[in-house]
Amino acid sequence: METQVSVILPVHDAEPWLDECLRSVLQQDFEGPMELSVFNDASKDKSMAIVEKWKVTLEGSGIRVVIGGHDSPSPRGVGYSKNQAIAQSSGSYLCFLDADDVMMPPRVRLQLEAAVQHPASIIGCQVRREPPNSTERYTRWINQLTSNQLLTQVFTSNGPTVIMPSWFCSRAWFLHVGPFDEGGQGVPEDLLFFYDHLRKGGGVVRVDQSLLLYRYHPSAATHSVLETTIWTHRVHFLEERALPHWATFTIWNAGRQGRRLYRSLTARAQRGRLLRRGREQDQEGLLLLRRLSRPDRGRV
Repeated sequence: METQVSVILPVHDAEPWLDECLRSVLQQDFEGPMELSVFNDASKDKSMAIVEKWKVTLEGSGIRVVIGGHDSPSPRGVGYSKNQAIAQSSGSYLCFLDADDVMMPPRVRLQLEAAVQHPASIIGCQVRREPPNSTERYTRWINQLTSNQLLTQVFTSNGPTVIMPSWFCSRAWFLHVGPFDEGGQGVPEDLLFFYDHLRKGGGVVRVDQSLLLYRYHPSAATHSVLETTIWTHRVHFLEERALPHWATFTIWNAGRQGRRLYRSLTARAQRGRLLRRGREQDQEGLLLLRRLSRPDRGRV
């Protein structure tokens, strides 16, 4: 049978978490044809021995396993590894998984149902964090955004409004948007892909069930991306997608973040804008951009 879903799993030195991660692939309650596509990005630990061990079990349960990779002295990065894992896979739908995370049994089934209904969308899901008390505010934010906020809060968030390890989409849509940027360490490849996805008219949908255990630990790849890098991409996307539609706007309560935003704009974008200083304290994530000509409509 043709593969319906490919689980895309880049691996780099993931020995501490791989057993639990691969067990969660085995425990999916999806009954259609599924495969696991693993790409090893120059792991130096026992990651690939663990993958080979699980390959026997997974294939014995009817889950095809495809393994690729390289053993160069240095890893090529997450974007490259994801692209390679996708290229060697064959499923009509792609389910992204990080090697340090764990899927709940209904994940593939429920996200596939949503993807079939929304063929031009990235499908996410609610998550629970491990350790439970890590990034509580952020976890609450990603789980509670409304369907409308999944698009509007793109401009105020540090990353995609559905986190990358929870992404699920059709292969056809991925190929229409992608591939991932392969710049390597320090490049927010998921954010850049997300912006391109939105530029091409893509939607964002979240399955409102907790379908992924999302680990927080010091060696996670996300920590290699500098905040200044993300800020630069955010401001550029705001100038491209929002500001051209507004005759003018005000930044209210312009504390440190508001002043930083104004100064980060190009000279052209600054013209005709007003920086209003209200309370001086910083209100991170709550900057209000308001179009003066139609104050009921120009909000992000």
